This record gives sequence, structure tokens and C-alpha cells, in this order.
Amino acid sequence: MGLLKEEYRKQEKMNGVVYDMSPAPGYQHGIINGNIHRIIGNSLKNTLCLVFIENLDFRYQPDINDDYVCPDIMIVCDRKRLKGSFYNGVPKFIVETLSPSTAKRDRTDKKDAYEKAGVEEYWIVSPQGKSIEIYYLEDDKYVLEQSYILQDDKEEEDYNAETEIVLKEFPHIKMKLEEIFEGLE
Repeated sequence: MGLLKEEYRKQEKMNGVVYDMSPAPGYQHGIINGNIHRIIGNSLKNTLCLVFIENLDFRYQPDINDDYVCPDIMIVCDRKRLKGSFYNGVPKFIVETLSPSTAKRDRTDKKDAYEKAGVEEYWIVSPQGKSIEIYYLEDDKYVLEQSYILQDDKEEEDYNAETEIVLKEFPHIKMKLEEIFEGLE
């Protein structure tokens, strides 16, 4: 059993460099991704679009090379571009939930790759800071549209737990800040 566990390594390949994604990120990462995935999945029923959580590689420049990343959350609508464990189209929406080992790459290399690929909306979520940065693609460049830090104490002036976030390409998909971070201490 131990040998089999050692053989499976999650990886990403960017600019020809393979990055080992093991060990898995902390449990807070999984809680947040599960919350976002559940909300989106329930809202995409009876549509052609699908939401994936940490289990589909995105080949972000398939005409140039075989580089790929595995976004935490990804909405895809062009099912013809699904090939085995890869997606070769342009996702409509991507979330990367930060972990200490990937934070820099999520904010730089991956953000640049998603921007060049034409991903319309990109979220960077921080479990540690209970924060979200929302980027929209405008004129082929990402613009920081919103930035939130959860304040769930109703006594505080900046209380925002019930603030509702709406996905740009999917206006029927709405989630509150408190729902995204539900289950974190």
C-alpha cells in the first residue's frame, strides 16, 4: 500500500517546468473549494456547463506546448474540448485557493497564463486571510474588480458576511462571503 501512495504525485507543468503539488494543501483549502464547488454545481444543473474541483488539468496553450495546470475550481462549457483528464478550451471561470507553497505562482505565473488564455473571471482566495480578489478580463488584461476580507462580527462597522458575489458570466450564480468561508474557524 505504501508504495502505491508514493507513486501518485500531483503535478503541474508551466513554461516546461514540472512542479510537484504534493503534499496536498491544508484542510481549509478543501473546505473553501468544497463550498464554492457546491454552490456553483447546484446552480449549473440543467446547463451544458460543468464545474470541476481540483481534478481536471487545463492545457492553457495547447497550440504551443503541453503545459498544464490544475485549477482548484474551473467552469467549462465547451464539452468538445474535454479530452481524458484535460481541458483544451477556455474556462469561463477559475478559482485558485492559496496555500503557502503555491501562493506566489497563483498570483504571478498562473494569473498571467489565465489572462493570456482569455479566462474572463479569476478569483484568488486566501483561507488564512479569509479574503478574495476578483479579476475580470478587460481588453485582454486582468483588472482587480473587487477585493474582500471577511468581517463576520456583526458588531463591527465593516461587517460584510452577507455581501453577495455574483459571477460575471453566470449572473444567476450568487454566493455570500460567509458561505465561501463557512466551516473555517
